[in-house]
Amino acid sequence: MVTAKGKGKQMTNTDYGLKQGLRNRHVTMIALGGIIGAGLFVGSGSVIAAAGPAAFISYLLAGLVVVLAMRMLGEMAVANPSTGSFVDYSRKALGEWAGFCSGWLYWYVWVIVVGFEAVAGAAIVQYWIDLPLWVLSLVLMSALTISNLVSVTSFGEFEFWFAGIKVAAIAVFIVLAGAFAVGLWPGHSLDFSNLTSHGGFLPNGVPSLFSAIVVVMFAMMGPEIATIAAAESTDPVFSVSKATKSVIYRLIVFYVGAIFLLAVIVPWNSIKPGESPFVAAMNVLGIPYAANVMNGLILVAVLSCMNSAIFTSSRMLFVLARRNEAPSWLVKLNKRKVPARAILVSTFVGFLSVIAAAISPDTVFLFLLNSSGALILFVYLLMCISQIILRRRTPEKDLTLKMWFFPWLSILTVVAITMILVLIGLGAETRSQLFLGLAAWAATFAVFLIRRRILRSRAGTALP
Repeated sequence: MVTAKGKGKQMTNTDYGLKQGLRNRHVTMIALGGIIGAGLFVGSGSVIAAAGPAAFISYLLAGLVVVLAMRMLGEMAVANPSTGSFVDYSRKALGEWAGFCSGWLYWYVWVIVVGFEAVAGAAIVQYWIDLPLWVLSLVLMSALTISNLVSVTSFGEFEFWFAGIKVAAIAVFIVLAGAFAVGLWPGHSLDFSNLTSHGGFLPNGVPSLFSAIVVVMFAMMGPEIATIAAAESTDPVFSVSKATKSVIYRLIVFYVGAIFLLAVIVPWNSIKPGESPFVAAMNVLGIPYAANVMNGLILVAVLSCMNSAIFTSSRMLFVLARRNEAPSWLVKLNKRKVPARAILVSTFVGFLSVIAAAISPDTVFLFLLNSSGALILFVYLLMCISQIILRRRTPEKDLTLKMWFFPWLSILTVVAITMILVLIGLGAETRSQLFLGLAAWAATFAVFLIRRRILRSRAGTALP
């Protein structure tokens, strides 16, 4: 039993014997680390190039959707902390099929992220060390796997410092860039002309704002990891509540503030997709070794994301095994109460995607990335629908953290995520992600039906 700080209230924590080794500061930084990654440092370049100076509006709109979804998840997690987090909530609200499909697809997303981030990290390290990409990927992956195997506290400490570096870097950039923008920088006066001088504030029209939201949403995914990690904290209720609240204003400040200042400092039409606009901004500010500094920050962001991906995928696989939806031998904990087998299997699958990147980057690896692209949005959609259903089943005394203006904002969030999925289907470059995601859902649901039929035949009776 876990006592909610300051509430005098006890809640059951279904941690399945996992060690509660994370502190509140770990969970808070895990939530922040989930939203500040390479998608901000590098991916923001393609968003600005597509939407122009108004790109920060795309980040604001996408950020609001993520904030609302996190608030919905926070309500459920505070009322019922669980290692399975939203997967367990989907199961309770919608049935076994929802938990099975959400769990496996969410695991799939994160093991692909493990491989993708390992490749991205190795590509950065190659600037300094001339070794094959797969070798460097294996080294990085092995180091973080060992960290996860040692203890959950070890994972938390690594992520705390990784996330801390990212947060500090963005905070420093906002302060320096803000001083430059308002004329407090030596030799520079107040100047916001870049917002309108190069084709206007919306050079590519209003539709570009909404098409850019698709890219932004993928960059912002990850704060839900905090609710999975909180189940292994000493005070899950307080940890989830604090992490959920901190994400709200920090996401807006870090993303929207940074993107707005980038558009003020650097002409939007000089920013090239695939290159970091932060390097261009730091060059304007006259910061020495800007490229090397940014490469270091991107490497930290990549390692942070890979660290979280190993943790998240292993915990999801562990929960699936506990639910008899994955091989039972995966529930084995080591002496430090860490699901070692689930960690090793998830890392191994991640490394297979690294091999795919080395052997077939334009076919197999590209297929893996595209097939996992839209899945996280499907999982979010089920999560939000589950909140609407479970809210009506939850006793009022357990609702210590509530979704604002229920049910209207909850319904609005479901509609917004659905519209983003439609935008993915309408975009020529993203359409394949939607179709492959739907195919993955169909395949997973088919496996669920086959599994249920097998279990029924073995039991000789119909399952509920």
